[in-house]
Amino acid sequence: MEKDPVLVAPSLLAANFLELGKEVEMINRSEADWFHLDVMDGRFVPNISYGLPVIAQISKLAKKPLDVHLMIEEPEKYAAEFKKAGANSLTVHMEACVHLHRNIQQIRGLGMKAGVALNPHTPVVTLENIIRDIDLVLVMSVNPGFGGQTFIEQTYHKIRQVKQLIAETGSSALIQVDGGVELSNAGQLVATGANVLVSGSAIFASPDPEKTIHLFKTSGK
Repeated sequence: MEKDPVLVAPSLLAANFLELGKEVEMINRSEADWFHLDVMDGRFVPNISYGLPVIAQISKLAKKPLDVHLMIEEPEKYAAEFKKAGANSLTVHMEACVHLHRNIQQIRGLGMKAGVALNPHTPVVTLENIIRDIDLVLVMSVNPGFGGQTFIEQTYHKIRQVKQLIAETGSSALIQVDGGVELSNAGQLVATGANVLVSGSAIFASPDPEKTIHLFKTSGK
């Protein structure tokens, strides 16, 4: 049986923002599947990235879906604005949502795909009552807030747990991994159950980003 294709979502957090238009065009030309956009508020995570105006500009050039990862508190206040800015999918953090079902209903009601992210310390069992309602589980393989961190090895076990939960519940959710994803661990991540690889530094700091994206795309073969 043929394996499902690996989806690659370059993280623009690692892009050269002085040449952002060129970076977007590079991803358009490449075999990448999604643009991964990390939004940080300086409250939920100890860092601030970019927000709605930047995403709205990226959406004007992007020819692939915008996968927006909200590392922010009270995401329900901004969901409609991210849809307006061009987001195709919106991922919120389990740890940031007091009423997670309501958050997911809001996102899907706005016409976006809905994802839930788990920090490294958050157990997979917390997904049990939401897994059938979401399109994506984002397994954080570093602590959120900064790029270029070292991959947490426990992530492999966590991916297996998410995969088992998806199988047991009949969910159609994809498993996305973000943080320390390199060509050296991509194959093992896919073999373990990851469907979507998010990578920033490994792509944008490489001598040939398009070739690196190709190598990520073929990492499961």
